[in-house]
Amino acid sequence: MDLDLRKLRYFVAVAEHRHFGRAAEQLYITQPVLSRQIRAFEQELQCALFLRTTRRMELTAAGKQLYEEAQRILATVDAAVQRVHNAERGVLRLVVAFSPGLHVSDAIRAFTSRHPDVETDVVPARWWEQDTPLRDGRAQVGYLRRPFDDSGLHTIPIGREPRVACMPTAHPMACRQELTAADLDGERMLDAPTRRTSSLEEKFELIASGHGIALIPLSVARSYSRPDLVHLPVTDAPGIETCLAVLADRRAKPLRDFLEIATATLRTT
Repeated sequence: MDLDLRKLRYFVAVAEHRHFGRAAEQLYITQPVLSRQIRAFEQELQCALFLRTTRRMELTAAGKQLYEEAQRILATVDAAVQRVHNAERGVLRLVVAFSPGLHVSDAIRAFTSRHPDVETDVVPARWWEQDTPLRDGRAQVGYLRRPFDDSGLHTIPIGREPRVACMPTAHPMACRQELTAADLDGERMLDAPTRRTSSLEEKFELIASGHGIALIPLSVARSYSRPDLVHLPVTDAPGIETCLAVLADRRAKPLRDFLEIATATLRTT
């Protein structure tokens, strides 16, 4: 079957709102029309996407999988449409993906000062699929933190950053100046694959609520500080490599120039 992108966007709206009325408002269509479109979509896919009750809606297992797939599909389509429009307008555009906590603004400013004719933009790279924006076309280059799938990618090492233990201020070890890995033995850790959180905000809320401790990069700790959490150095924890990454077959001159500028800029910051 051919996938109907309009119905897929309708499905995503309902999945995010978990409510037909609010999703219909976002889509500027009526609720009955949206309901019919979702039912038709389920019939086309031959599987139920939602569990419907009188009180709430939940995604089925198939619905959860489709929602994850839809993020990539729609992002790829939107990026392709943007590239078509850029080609029609004769616009050169460079999009940089960045891992949480990593700051690429200095490199972008240095690049823009030398290439004012190239439009630049940024997209966040989710920590469990950092390479995805490069593979689905949303970004041409990534400033990423290992580990990630680097197959088919050309990577340039930038540096290493330490990891710190993030814990509630009420934790018995919160008053310490530093820790070792041995100090964390027996502690409940919220690091993957123990539990994959959908955002840093969710992870920090779990930590602050007493659900465990997490080892996080120092740059993340500095970028997402909050008063009910502390971040302690773990002296013997291995550092995390940061790097620039591009698809191995990409050799456009603006991209090569950005890599050269970013390598010099980010290695000195």
